[in-house]
Amino acid sequence: MTEIHTPRLLLRRWREDDLAPMAEINADPQVMQWIGDGSVRDAEQTAEDIERWEEEWDEEGFGLFAVELLASGELAGFVGLSVPTFLPEVLPAVEIGWRLGSPYWGQGYASEAAAATLEFALRDRGLDRVISIARLGNDASENVMRKLGMELDHETTHPEYGFPLHVYAIDLTEYEA
Repeated sequence: MTEIHTPRLLLRRWREDDLAPMAEINADPQVMQWIGDGSVRDAEQTAEDIERWEEEWDEEGFGLFAVELLASGELAGFVGLSVPTFLPEVLPAVEIGWRLGSPYWGQGYASEAAAATLEFALRDRGLDRVISIARLGNDASENVMRKLGMELDHETTHPEYGFPLHVYAIDLTEYEA
């Protein structure tokens, strides 16, 4: 089982008891405003998401980590690696992404978990380049990308929803955690 410990977080694979807290995160319109078309997701959709995320771990050898706070054991959301199939123009690529519940925003958790995930991508999975994609206006996510040392690679448009996207990238052969 793949686990990463940071000073405040445990990044791990998904468990059954993660469904309820992740469904709560996915049901928050504030959290979901930057995801897809902005629609919230219910518990059934969240269960399907978690199943798909676990399948990606099995198929790709990487995936989205459940992010647990070490101090309390609470599920804060996810951070991890995935293949951004929704944006064919960037393929083949691996994307780093995150989704944390709003109570966990502004505390550095996304940056802490994402930095550990980039280290995992380089050291454990041998990836030499990782991208990250943000909807224009999602300044908080773009700030995390810049903190990680990622640079704006190009601008594009979401193929399904038509809104502008920023694609950031980092060469992991030059990455220093």
